[in-house]
Amino acid sequence: MSIEVLPLDADKRGECPQEFSFGAVFSDHMFRQVFDKGVGWHDAQIVPYQALQLDPSAAVLHYSQEIFEGLKAYRREDGKINLFRPEANCRRFNRSAARMVMPEVEESLHLEALKKLVKLDAAWVPSKDGSSLYIRPAMIATSSKLGLGASSQYTHFIITGPSGAYFAGGFNPIAVYITDEYRRAVAGGVGEAKTGGNYAASLMASEKVAELGYSQVLWLDSIHGQYIEEVGAMNICFVYEGKKIVTPALSGSILPGITRDSILKLAPTLGYEVSEERMDVNQVVADIESGKITEVFGCGTAAVISPVGKLCFMQKDYVVNNNESGPVSKHLYDQLTGIQYGKIEDPFGWITTID
Repeated sequence: MSIEVLPLDADKRGECPQEFSFGAVFSDHMFRQVFDKGVGWHDAQIVPYQALQLDPSAAVLHYSQEIFEGLKAYRREDGKINLFRPEANCRRFNRSAARMVMPEVEESLHLEALKKLVKLDAAWVPSKDGSSLYIRPAMIATSSKLGLGASSQYTHFIITGPSGAYFAGGFNPIAVYITDEYRRAVAGGVGEAKTGGNYAASLMASEKVAELGYSQVLWLDSIHGQYIEEVGAMNICFVYEGKKIVTPALSGSILPGITRDSILKLAPTLGYEVSEERMDVNQVVADIESGKITEVFGCGTAAVISPVGKLCFMQKDYVVNNNESGPVSKHLYDQLTGIQYGKIEDPFGWITTID
């Protein structure tokens, strides 16, 4: 199936603003294709950015059959554009689709759509230091009916927009609240799928801790309320004595992050030991108090790496590294973003360059 590109009227063409935040401004074009049971995917098009038309009875609005992804395009110093591990995002998109009983997309077409869309809107890829073009693929169920069951119709679309730092403070430590009251996901559920319901489940706790001055919620497992899982928008890593990076093992309720996986592959080449373990929250806070844990950082596409300077558990704050960014997180951030922006050689084959 080929991708048709529909023209955009010249008087409707926008331009990348000089100032922008994360997820607030969107580029000129979007990709979309539709699925009908018995027919498959069809009508793959890149069209002017526009509203979607949905029937009020569309399945996504009532039964939450929806998935999404997030990746970025980076402006190189030579003007070319890099995509970072787009194949991995596509594979995860299809794993999420399978878990949500949705049709998988053809990976080659999905990747072609990404490249064409970014190339068409290349002027929207910012060159400002630390900025990028955020790319959001998504799929929603569109069957017009009320009644529990998998939809027979779907829309797959991709939108993009210039992005600055995810956190307003940039690469500065954030405060994280470990909730002992709320739970987000459970093994056997949909925690490992990138579906909107997981994020909706986090909103009440996130809003409450924001009022207390914390940027993110760190979730514990839903069975014991004892083992660390992930932060609302990121996976989480702990640095022991400046040498060993430990992250919670994937349990079936933790999103398998692309940035997390990249760190596990990159860090050993930089001299760090890495480990995926079941992490007891009580031991973790004890290790922070004793000084065994020297740094904590979150990792994800939006923020890349975000140092954590303070964690609160059971109404007690635990300060990490004097609430300052540490050398390990900064080293990993510089190396990973160096690869993404083409400033450092990519030994892993992670980069796809768009001329």
